[in-house]
Amino acid sequence: MLTEEEKLDKLTHLGIELNQVRDLDILMERVLKDARRFVNADAGSIYIRDDESLLFTYTQNDTLQGRLPENEKLIYATFTLPINTESIAGYVATTGSLLNMPDVYRIESTAPYQFGKKFDAESGYTTRSVITVPLKTARGDILGILQIINAQDETGRVIAFTEKDEKLMLHFASIAAVALERAQMTRSILLRMIRMSEMRDPKETGAHVNRVGGYSIELFEQWARKHQLSQKAFDSARDSLRMAAMLHDVGKIAISDMILKKPSRFSEDEYEIMKQHTFLGARLFLDTQSDFDEAAHEVALTHHERWDGNGYPGYIDVATGNPIKGFTLPDGKARGKKGEEIPVFGRIVALADVYDALSSARVYKKAWSESDVLSTIEKETGAQFDPELVEIFFSRLKVFRSIQERYQDEP
Repeated sequence: MLTEEEKLDKLTHLGIELNQVRDLDILMERVLKDARRFVNADAGSIYIRDDESLLFTYTQNDTLQGRLPENEKLIYATFTLPINTESIAGYVATTGSLLNMPDVYRIESTAPYQFGKKFDAESGYTTRSVITVPLKTARGDILGILQIINAQDETGRVIAFTEKDEKLMLHFASIAAVALERAQMTRSILLRMIRMSEMRDPKETGAHVNRVGGYSIELFEQWARKHQLSQKAFDSARDSLRMAAMLHDVGKIAISDMILKKPSRFSEDEYEIMKQHTFLGARLFLDTQSDFDEAAHEVALTHHERWDGNGYPGYIDVATGNPIKGFTLPDGKARGKKGEEIPVFGRIVALADVYDALSSARVYKKAWSESDVLSTIEKETGAQFDPELVEIFFSRLKVFRSIQERYQDEP
């Protein structure tokens, strides 16, 4: 529980800290965690505005999390609410004003909004005190809603949020909204780049890359825990990886439509050209200026390498596409990287990308059944995929399924 002095100090540095996080999903996690700490709250959620609706985007709940086995994640469904006065979040989005309720089960019947009890009934959780704050842009537009649930005293007893909490959350929300707006712009730029690729290659959809990004983060988090990465290295790498994973196939924009959109099997020469998307994508990030540039370069270049060394493009000069001297095969081609020669980000995205490709329907194929997908991944352990990552993958299937559910392809 933060002291008043610690809260003021935290607010002073909050803008700088939040602006260091570039990925939207990871930023929402950070914003919600910090907001809850400021007012010692048990749970909370973030809704992001999508036209005239609010998308329930992210949630945290210490009580429900505590009921799960160690390292298990709280899995939740996403949903939308209309922006009107009938729900608490909708009311705050409509009016643009903070709402502080000591007990949502005692809302006056004359109030325009009511509390939806469905979540409590299904989860066995009891929501009481709720403070709901609008997230506004600098122009005053509603970006989303921050909802903080069940303030607690020093003993863990649920109490009402105070007027001081209201002022604190309004200040917090104004700072968080700036960071969230910037992260949304970054995500929008990434998705525009991906839509450019989608015009060339229909496999590169926004849903696909969001799933690959989500799977990659889940694999990395568990890998990082096993390898005891420092918190600083963990936070920095996670932020860069999600965005880099989304851009894994950006190099396809440089491949000819005659090859990229060919409905039949590639010839040997066509396949060799197709392989070039790895280093062509990596070239976009040669002028390294940040951790993200390094991660994006690494992922684009190595996500088709194989654990057994039979992948591509292998040891090449990214600027020229030519094999590096001393790392060639008898036929003069570049030797593939193998095992831990492949950077961990490349190994992670390789597994995430294949899992999604096999699991998803495309214009040229139906989605494979889950049993066939899992069987194939199991068979490729130690051949195509890092055995350690496959072990992590199978231990996190529930989370992978929830990510699939969250980012569905448009019909």
